[in-house]
Formats: sequence, C-alpha cells, structure tokens
Amino acid sequence: MTQIISSFAQHDSGTLYLVPTPIGNLDDMTFRAIKVLQAADFIAAEDTRNTQKLLNHFEIETKQISFHEHNTQQRIPELLALLQEGKSIAQVSDAGMPSISDPGKELVAAAIDADIAVVPLPGANAGITALIASGLAPQPFTFYGFVQRKKTAQAEELAGLAHHPATLIFYEAPHRLQKTLQAMASAFGGDRRAVLARELTKRYEEFARGTLDELVEVAANPRGEYVIMVAPGPRAEEPATAEELVPLADRVDALVAEGLKPNAAIKVAAKERGLSRQDAYAQYHQLKE
Repeated sequence: MTQIISSFAQHDSGTLYLVPTPIGNLDDMTFRAIKVLQAADFIAAEDTRNTQKLLNHFEIETKQISFHEHNTQQRIPELLALLQEGKSIAQVSDAGMPSISDPGKELVAAAIDADIAVVPLPGANAGITALIASGLAPQPFTFYGFVQRKKTAQAEELAGLAHHPATLIFYEAPHRLQKTLQAMASAFGGDRRAVLARELTKRYEEFARGTLDELVEVAANPRGEYVIMVAPGPRAEEPATAEELVPLADRVDALVAEGLKPNAAIKVAAKERGLSRQDAYAQYHQLKE
C-alpha cells in the first residue's frame, strides 16, 4: 500500500529531523539546522563528545542521546518510543549528511514503518562538494562510499565498476588510501582520470588531479580525510554476434587442433556464443552428423 506522509502537516507523533553538520568549516552550518537543533527535544548523535563541541559553538543546550553503529538495535526502540510520545528528535552524524556512509538509515526506516514524519534538511556533503570542483563530468555520477576492505572482495567489487558509465565517488581513510588507489588502477587501468580531494572546507583543503597511477604516488604520505573521484569507464565491448563467429563445429575443430580436448573446446566455443555447454554439445554433434 502506498504511504503518503506530509512532513509539515500536524501529527500525533513527533518528528524525526535529519540534520547535516559541517564537514570541517563551522561556518557551513545553516540557520535552519541551528534552529532545529535548538528546538528539538533530543539530539541523536553519532559521537556525543564530538557533537557537544558543535553545540557549544552555537550555544545549543538540547540534550543528546548517543546513536551509533554499535547500539543501533538498542536505541531504535527507545527513540521510536520518544517520537510516538510526541517528542521531536534531530539526528546528526559526526560530519555531513546522516545515513551517507554514517549511521541513520535504520532509524529512518523504522520511523517510516511507524508512520512518523521524517524531515531532511539540506547541508554539507563531502562527495558532492568535491565533485563540483573536480573537473570530472558531474552528471551522471554514482556515489559509492567505502569499498570493501578484504583484497579479494575489493578486487571483484571494483572489476564490476570498470565500465560504469558515470563518475564514481568514493570515500577512503588515509591509512588505506594508497592500497585502494592501487587496486583501482589495476581494475580500471592506470591511465584512467581521477581526482583526490583532501580536507574539504578546512584550512588545508587540496585537490590532486591526474591518472590513477599518478595519484598512487601522490598518496604516499596521506593526511586527512579523502574523497576519490574516478572518471566514467569506457563502454564495454559488445560481444560478437553469431554471424561474426565462425561456425561452431569449425571453431571447436580449430581449438582441438590447438591442443584442447573436444569437451574443453566445446566449452570455450559455447562461452563465446553465450550458449550453455549442453546446447553447444548438441549443436556440434548435429553439425558433425
């Protein structure tokens, strides 16, 4: 059943506000975000100590409740109960948009399931901020976030993105930056254009533009938080049509002549034509007969 909830209509329950916070420069805090944090009954914060610094700067005295990836299951029922009592909660992450490579999505989903109004506020976001100054095509783009850490899983993940037709946006921690760039160079090709953005909105904000191979060298001594942006991939080559391929029987015979056993040759020819091994085997013997 379709659910329609007006964010600004009167509700018996409270409202969950999703409030972006600055990614570095405190001047990027919006007037509306400050007002919402002041007016909310509670602030659900990823790290209450970090958020307290922000609250102190803007003289906000709203009570905080810790809400992070390690206490999600415990906190969601507590926060929902407060919302259902009519309390308003402002949810924040340490920096940038809640839910974007940060906690939040589970609380949002739970609030929606409970018919509680969810109101998003616009604000700072590292990925989009970096993209518009990257020099790469800003549209279309795909925000990917963090890649997997295990080497094999990461390689498979990146291989699946090699021909993605949009600019790719990743986040990465400094201690993993160079290895991730090396894996990207291997998967995408070292000559693929890419951009590194470091310490956005802060005093030492910096952009490095070049190829993936060049950026691997730049990342030898990483400092700060990074956004990696990679240019769109080349279009994948179209598989050859049946008409462009030699007859299946001839191809199998040629592979056998090269030293493959008949069954192995049929398997190779089947893969080239997008056929199942069984279908290729049947076709081969029909043609031979």
